[in-house]
Amino acid sequence: MHRLYIVPTLIINVAIILIPALLTIALAFFQWDGLSAPVFIGLGNFQILFSDGVFWTALTNNLIWTAIFLVVPILMGLLAATLLLVIQRGRTFFQVIYFLPVVIATAITARVWQGMIYSPVTGIFGLANRLGIPVINPLSKTSAALYGVATVDLWHWWGFLCVIFFAALRQVPQDQIEAAKIEGATFWQTLIYVLLPGIRPTIQLMMIMTVIWSFLVFDFVYILTQGGPAFSSEVLSTLAYRKAFYDLNVGQAAATALVISAFGMVATFFYVRIQSREEAL
Repeated sequence: MHRLYIVPTLIINVAIILIPALLTIALAFFQWDGLSAPVFIGLGNFQILFSDGVFWTALTNNLIWTAIFLVVPILMGLLAATLLLVIQRGRTFFQVIYFLPVVIATAITARVWQGMIYSPVTGIFGLANRLGIPVINPLSKTSAALYGVATVDLWHWWGFLCVIFFAALRQVPQDQIEAAKIEGATFWQTLIYVLLPGIRPTIQLMMIMTVIWSFLVFDFVYILTQGGPAFSSEVLSTLAYRKAFYDLNVGQAAATALVISAFGMVATFFYVRIQSREEAL
C-alpha cells in the first residue's frame, strides 16, 4: 500500500525527465528542422559537430570555466566559512550578505553588471575612463569576454558555497577542535588537519556539482555576450541553443546536449565511486 505513494512522483519524473531525455537521445541521430519529418542520419550529427571549430571552442570554454569554478569560488567559500566559524558577533549578518547574490535572479544580476559595472556609458568602467583611468570592458574583447562573464557568475555563486561549507564546519565534532587546541595547533593547522578532513564529503559533493553546473551554464553567457564576440565566450549550452533556434538544426542541438550530459554522467560516476569507497571503509 505504501508503494502507491511513490506513483505520483514516478509519473512526474517519467513525464518531465525520462521521456524528454529519451527523445533528446533519439533526435541526436536524426536531421530535423523542427517542422518537416525527421530523417535518420545515424552518427552524422556527431561527425558534423566534431568537425565544427565552434564546437571545440565551446568545449574548451566549458573546460576553462570548470577549472575556474573548481578553484576560485571553492577557495573563497572555504576561507569565508572558516572566518565565519571564528567570529562570534555578526555571523548571521555576514551569512545573509554572502548569500544575497544567490537569491537575486540571474537575469537581474547579469543586467546590473552589464549596465552598472561593465557599461562604458553608465557603468563604473565608463566612469573610470572619464576620470582618466583606462579600463576596458572585458565583454568587448575576445581574449577576456569569457572571464568577464565568469566574474559575474563567481560573484553570484561563491556565497552559496560559503554558507554550505559553514554549515558543514559547524558539524565537525567540537572535541576534535578542542583537542587540536590543547596540542598547540595553530589556526591553519587546525583548518588543514581537522576542519577540512571533517567536511571532505561536502567539499567533494560541491566539486562534483560544480562540474555539472559548469557544463550547464547558460543564462549569464547568453544575457551578457550571447557567446560573442566571435564565439570567444561560446559554451556548449549556448551552442545547443543556437543550433536549435537560430540554425533550426534540432539534431545537432540534441547531439550537443548529449555531450553536455556525458560530462555530467562522468562527474556523477566519480562521485558515486568516491562515496562507495568511503562507505566501504
